[in-house]
Amino acid sequence: MSLKGMFVSAKEVRRYATGDVIFREGDSSSEMFGVVSGSVELRRSGEPVLTVGPEATFGELGVIDNAPRSLTAVAVAPSEIAIIDERTFLFLVQETPMFALQVMRALAARIRELDEGN
Repeated sequence: MSLKGMFVSAKEVRRYATGDVIFREGDSSSEMFGVVSGSVELRRSGEPVLTVGPEATFGELGVIDNAPRSLTAVAVAPSEIAIIDERTFLFLVQETPMFALQVMRALAARIRELDEGN
């Protein structure tokens, strides 16, 4: 099953219009997100650092360590975003072990991209 397929069946999916802020740098966090449709721009200090689209995840650290957000996420197209709290994350990992690996790969790639930008 693709990540998008998993996200479509998420217990909570929110819709965002272009320009809507999903979360802000410094906000508290306890969940991550999966893009069902649309695209989201991740920004640091107002500057774009990465755009993610369908089947991508973002905000992963929120479900891992609950630390304040390090980036701002803004919908740059009408978007449907699956909300993945810790309970849902653990369920997805248990039901589809590849989900954890896909999330870790996405997170590692994002960290590398952000490091290259500095």
